[in-house]
Amino acid sequence: HGIGNNHTNKQSPNLNWGWTVPSTIRIILTSLSIICLLTANVIAQQNSRETSKNLTKYVKVKLETDLSHLSKNQKRMIPLLVEAASEMDKAFWKQAYGDSAELDRIIKSAALKKHVQINYGPWERLQENRPFVTGQPPKPLGANFYPNDMSKAEFETAVIAAPDLKNLYTMVRRNPNTKKLYSIPYSDYFQAEFKVASAKLREAAQLAEDDGFQAYLLSRSKALLSDQYQSSDFAWMDMKSNEIDIVIGPIETYEDQLYGYKAACESYVLIKDLSWSERLTKYAAMLPELQKGLPVADKYKQETPGTNSDLNAYDVIFYAGDCNSGSKTIAI
Repeated sequence: HGIGNNHTNKQSPNLNWGWTVPSTIRIILTSLSIICLLTANVIAQQNSRETSKNLTKYVKVKLETDLSHLSKNQKRMIPLLVEAASEMDKAFWKQAYGDSAELDRIIKSAALKKHVQINYGPWERLQENRPFVTGQPPKPLGANFYPNDMSKAEFETAVIAAPDLKNLYTMVRRNPNTKKLYSIPYSDYFQAEFKVASAKLREAAQLAEDDGFQAYLLSRSKALLSDQYQSSDFAWMDMKSNEIDIVIGPIETYEDQLYGYKAACESYVLIKDLSWSERLTKYAAMLPELQKGLPVADKYKQETPGTNSDLNAYDVIFYAGDCNSGSKTIAI
């Protein structure tokens, strides 16, 4: 998957009717009602067993990291970064499913609620998005990035006149009056979440002792409010000596299985493993030499990989959104 998240290497953190009918027919209907209720009970029990079985795939593991090398200000930054990251969780729920309160109202089982929470919706991500909540439809290929009733032909016609429909950072919606498709920038659609996240990043930047990290936090804070992410991506790449890191914002496009156009919100809060990162630096320096040995024609090796590329090891202390869905992403 290039330099993006390596998602192939993810692992694990309810009838009632009343008719006036002849008594003989009423008896038959009552019998049918009993059969329906019994069937519903059997299905519910099967679903409960299946949910319990599926939940055993997820195991709680206690992970620890060494914070002794961090300064007082750096330690004060961590809760602020976690608060910023938590807003990406809320935004991703809207992208993956929609209003999570809707599911909360219909699900009574605590185990089922937990399973929904892990999967950010009623579809089992480790089983090709199979619905595991009774009555839920198959997951739309476009998740909630597009209207559920939108066809590909409709989208491809509409995008000719409105190219922003394909933009990485827009949600596609339908005008209720004209029925036409239109786009909403993420900075507007997720305004509540992004404003909080942006403010927390600015607050954390005031405590940053690493100039590169401070520049990145300030740049990313602006990007969340403007939908212009490239300069903050460059600022992230330029960081070299930071001991804390945060990946935050709309990044990967795996959740959009209809087109792969839309970036999903996520965040990691990371503590650099200084020892292991130092041991990995020699491999980054080997990149130009490694490229020479690739079994492909020379025309595919025209660009020389930079010897200043980074290869670092981190402890993840908080996951949110896309990278936390179903299982944990372990490489970026």
